[in-house]
Amino acid sequence: MGTIESDTVQIDLDLVERLTKEETAALDQKHARSLSYREEAKAHLPGGVSSSWQTWPPHPIYVDRGEGSHVWDIDGNEYVDFHNGYGVMVMGHAHPKIVEAVRDRVAKGTHFAQPTEDALPVAEQLTERTGLPYWRFGNSGTEATLDVVRIMRASTGRDLIAKIEGTYHGHHDALMVSVFPPEDKAGPREHPNSVPQTAGLIPGTTDSVVNVPFNDLELARRLFDERGSEIAGMIVEPVMTNCGVVLPDEGYLQGLKELCHTHGAMFAYDEVKTGFTVAWGGAIEAFGVQPDLVAFAKALGAGLPCGAIGGTEEAMSGVISGDIEQVGTFNGNPLTMAVAKVNLTEVLTRPAYARLDELNVTLHRCEEVVAKHRLPASMKTLGAKLPPGAAALIMLGRADAPDRVLERVRPFGGEVIQTSLDSEEEERLRAALGETVESA
Repeated sequence: MGTIESDTVQIDLDLVERLTKEETAALDQKHARSLSYREEAKAHLPGGVSSSWQTWPPHPIYVDRGEGSHVWDIDGNEYVDFHNGYGVMVMGHAHPKIVEAVRDRVAKGTHFAQPTEDALPVAEQLTERTGLPYWRFGNSGTEATLDVVRIMRASTGRDLIAKIEGTYHGHHDALMVSVFPPEDKAGPREHPNSVPQTAGLIPGTTDSVVNVPFNDLELARRLFDERGSEIAGMIVEPVMTNCGVVLPDEGYLQGLKELCHTHGAMFAYDEVKTGFTVAWGGAIEAFGVQPDLVAFAKALGAGLPCGAIGGTEEAMSGVISGDIEQVGTFNGNPLTMAVAKVNLTEVLTRPAYARLDELNVTLHRCEEVVAKHRLPASMKTLGAKLPPGAAALIMLGRADAPDRVLERVRPFGGEVIQTSLDSEEEERLRAALGETVESA
C-alpha cells in the first residue's frame, strides 16, 4: 500500500492497516455484549441502530449510562467521554442541576402544545449572548437550519442557497448537498459540483444549492459576481467542524457578510455544533461578526431534543408578521425550555468557559509531540472543540488507552471536552500527555 509523503513524517499505511486490525480485534473482545446486542437489534432496527451514523466502524458501542465526564457501555467498560454526543453534553452527563430541572418539570407536565413561561427567559439569554433580538424554538438542528433556509428564500424571493463545500447542515433536502462528496464527483475547487449526499432527494435539489471552499473569500466573490442576483442567502459553519477544527481566517466571516448584503442576500450561521461549545456566546462572540440569522441546537438542550433560530428584526420580520410559518407540535416544549433555562443561567455560565480555557492550556502540549515527530496533525482548539483523534494523541503513552477513551472519529464532527472534567481526570489527562511527550 506504500506511504504518504509530504512535509510531515512518512506514514506507513501497511502498518496503519495492521494496527487497525489489531485494535479492532481487541475492541471486539471488550464489546462482546455490544456485538451480540447489535445482531438482536437488527431484527427491527436497520443496522441495529437508530441513526445511520451510529454504525460507524468498527461497530456500534451501546452505552448504558453516563455521569460527569464518564460513560459506561453495556459490557461494563468505563470511558472518559471525548465524544459527548457531538458536543451536546459539554456540561457533562447527568449534571445535578439538569437532573433537578427535568424532575421538577416532569412532575408538572411535559407537553401541552401551548406556550409556557420558560421560553421567554431562554430567548432573553440567547439575546444577551448573541445580540439578536428575536427567537423561535424547534426540536433539532435539522429543523433549525431548515427554518433558516425557508426564511432566506421567502424574504428575498430567490431560490438559490450558497453553502460551504464539505459542511453538514442537517438531514433535510435543502442542504444535503456536497457534504462529503467523493473526489471523482466533487469537481474543480474553483467551481465545485453540487453532489447529493443521499438517494431520495427532491429532483432539482442540487440545482438550488451552490458550494464554495471554506476560507476562500475570492472564490466566494467570484460566485456572487456570477450568480449574486439569484442567491437568497449563504449559510456557513463559522468554524468548520466536519474535518477537525478549521478556524476562519481573519476578516473572512465579515467579508462573507458584506458580500451577501452587497448582493441583496442574507447571511446565516449554522451554530448547531459551535453554539455554547466554542464560547459563552458561540461563534458570534468568538469572532465578533453577527449574522442575519443563526441556528442553534445540540448543547442548548443539555441532552434533550432542541433547536432554535434567532435573527435581526428585519430577518425575522416575515415570522413576526405571520407571512412565514414556523410551526411544530413540540416547539417550545415545556420540558426542553425548563432545562434550557437552567442550562444557560446556572450551568453554562462564563466561569464554565474559563474552565475550558484552563483545560486547553494542557491540551495544547500535544503540539510538542506533533512538532517533534512532524506528524500530519494539529491541535487547534476553540472552547470545548477538539480535532478528531485528539484524545488518541493524548493517550499514546498510556497502556490502558483503549479502556480510557471514548471517541467516535468520523468525518462528521470532532471531539469535545466537558466543563465537568473533574480534578482527578484532569490530572490523569496531564499524566497521560506527559507520558506521551516524554516517550515521543
